[in-house]
Amino acid sequence: MLVQQRAEVAKLVREIVTPEGVPIRFQLARAGDRAGAFLLDMVIQIVVLIAVGWALSLAAGAHLEGSWLTAVVVVLAFLLVNFYFAFFEVRWQGTTPGKRKVGIRVIDARGGQLETSAVLARNLVRELEVWMPLRLLLAGKVVWPAAPGWAVLVAGAWTFVFMLFPLFNKDRLRIGDLIAGTRVVMQPKVMMPPDLVAEHAEVAVHRPQVRAFTFTEKQLAVYGVYELQILEGVLRQTPDNAGYFEAIRTVSDKIRTKIRHEGHIPEHDHDRFLRDFYAALRAHLEQKMLFGKRREDKFSK
Repeated sequence: MLVQQRAEVAKLVREIVTPEGVPIRFQLARAGDRAGAFLLDMVIQIVVLIAVGWALSLAAGAHLEGSWLTAVVVVLAFLLVNFYFAFFEVRWQGTTPGKRKVGIRVIDARGGQLETSAVLARNLVRELEVWMPLRLLLAGKVVWPAAPGWAVLVAGAWTFVFMLFPLFNKDRLRIGDLIAGTRVVMQPKVMMPPDLVAEHAEVAVHRPQVRAFTFTEKQLAVYGVYELQILEGVLRQTPDNAGYFEAIRTVSDKIRTKIRHEGHIPEHDHDRFLRDFYAALRAHLEQKMLFGKRREDKFSK
């Protein structure tokens, strides 16, 4: 059973190269994870809709006309259906309350910044994927009073094909993901295990004569948790891997350029530079988190 589970997970692992030239491995979210997150978000929307309608009816009492209350509920339902997912995915770097609970997030398929336009595109397509056929199925007499029988069958087939589309492709993509160029992946852990920092400290003890690289607050503020996780993956590679030192030098040069770190680094010191930067950045982010300031990635404010 365990071997089978590992094989299934391995099928969902993908690798992309970020604009910084760093390869990232991630695990695609399973169809069950996506369905669970979607249902949780739907429950939240329904609860909000009921709570607001109930609060309005209590506040106005008998003075509130039924038609007015209905209009408010319809407008609120429209806003929730069309903008709930887009609002949270823009503000929360690709997550919604349901996605956070399940542990998944939306990312750019090319490893870049998740653009607002991509978020809007993938969510607006949901109107064609889900809501329009569901309206015809559940409220066909209201939406289309004179709808023939075949229209209901078409709506059912449409819903079946589009809602189950992620099951029919290896990357678990919705139509919206194809159009927007996004992927839904498992959310990495918040912070990396501390053993890499401990390993770095142990090396420093055995080489006390080597001066550690230091960084300013401004330089450390450039990156966030996401980049820290990427850097961990780079540093955890073994020197025996082909291209290890070339990758280390490339990443070191890109980070130094990004944070405007001046001074020459000898060829054999790029690994130490990255480890020093990793330890300093991790400490910097942990300190910020103590005060409730979490920086998800370099694009976060």
